Amino acid sequence: MNEQILINVSPQETRVAIMEQGAVQELLVERGSNRGLVGNIYLGRVGRVLPGMQSAFIEVGLGRAAFLHVADIWASNKSAEQKPIEKLLQEGQTLLVQVIKDPIGSKGARLSTQVSIAGRLLVYLPGDQHIGISQRIEDEVEREHLREKVHALMPAGETGGFIVRTVAESATDEELTADIEYLIKLWRGISTAAKTAPPQMLLYQDLDLSLRVLRDLVTRETERIVVDSRETHARMLDFAERYTRQSLAVLEQYGGERPLFDLFGVEDEIERGLKRRVDLKSGGYVIIDQTEALVTVDVNTGAFVSGRSFDDTIFKTNLEATQAIARQLRLRNLGGIIIVDFIDMDSEEHKNAVLAEFRKALSRDRTRVTVNGFTQLGLVEMTRKRTRESLAHILCEPCPTCTGRGEIKSAQTVCYEILREIMRSARQFDAKEFRILASQTVIDRFLDEESQGMTMLEDFIKKPISLSVETAYTQEQFDVILV
Repeated sequence: MNEQILINVSPQETRVAIMEQGAVQELLVERGSNRGLVGNIYLGRVGRVLPGMQSAFIEVGLGRAAFLHVADIWASNKSAEQKPIEKLLQEGQTLLVQVIKDPIGSKGARLSTQVSIAGRLLVYLPGDQHIGISQRIEDEVEREHLREKVHALMPAGETGGFIVRTVAESATDEELTADIEYLIKLWRGISTAAKTAPPQMLLYQDLDLSLRVLRDLVTRETERIVVDSRETHARMLDFAERYTRQSLAVLEQYGGERPLFDLFGVEDEIERGLKRRVDLKSGGYVIIDQTEALVTVDVNTGAFVSGRSFDDTIFKTNLEATQAIARQLRLRNLGGIIIVDFIDMDSEEHKNAVLAEFRKALSRDRTRVTVNGFTQLGLVEMTRKRTRESLAHILCEPCPTCTGRGEIKSAQTVCYEILREIMRSARQFDAKEFRILASQTVIDRFLDEESQGMTMLEDFIKKPISLSVETAYTQEQFDVILV
């Protein structure tokens, strides 16, 4: 598949781009000042129990309390699972918790009491006895073989379960045994530290992004891992020597003068990933809007006219859009509820073909995706698991001028607001003069199109009105000064 992983490192930030066939398919960003929390294990303290929501706020030493739902409280027997949260937790109680979802927007981190520790080949579940197999390993015979192998390699007297990762399919017994021993030893250290640690203590922090690449992202299809930092390259070599020896052959340091992301066009792809509009090669385009509740995707034919008929043009545009949408969801890391508005198709055959192509394009996603098909209104409803902030939320902040609306009030609207404010002030205060402080565009409008309205107001209130440009004001900002 010609997969390359590019790693750009600076003192403040690490960026990872996953490339296939020369195009960026996925982008990961981790900043030293705001590292992801997923996988971290804390000794938390129950702050508040909310019976009405069957949830609790847990203090783990972060800026805001984390969130624990009753469904995420691991229980060893079925009867305990049925208990309400007020029977399971008490305020002030300490408990071991793990972050399963980073803080997103105004929401705090989401927690679980079922701890899982990821290794290269396996994920260890200390509180479970189950051995699960990655869904990407589809052969039932191979799944059962791996389950029996891991069970047999489990040290005598040890408890806990495992999830077998996809990369373990070709692993030797020695590699699996080493991973099992490493994970069990790591868990012993965490559980021992928890016995004496004070509440809100961080007991375990997941690997940084550069090392997680070696542990989680390298597959048989990975041809190159290129990192532009000598220090990070040395750390990755050391980690690979101990845990992921198969990645040593593809790990290399970049020493060119031109920046790595510039050389491969990643910087341009990041810029495109922040825009609403995504142009298709045919001339059609896709509009992507992210809101707090959901993501909407709208497909348009644009300038594309091809095929035997208009229906054929629509069908081809929708087919091309499926690939672009699937890639943009990965690149922008868009999650939650996603609504896709393909161009309306009358043919059921065309609808089924577009849906099949869309599902095929989404099957390459590392994140869990569910597609529900076309609704009665012709929309495709889907969900994509959201565990961290989207690319736009990491790199951008709301516009201070429009405060995230994407629009600002027109100069005409602001002029009328100012005139109404002067009317209110004139009724309450006996001023000699009213002075308007506003942006250049608003003042220009008062001097031109709205000059007659201002003159009529001066005659009505029998007080002069003066104008003053405030260069620091945005178009919506103004002040009415009483002189």
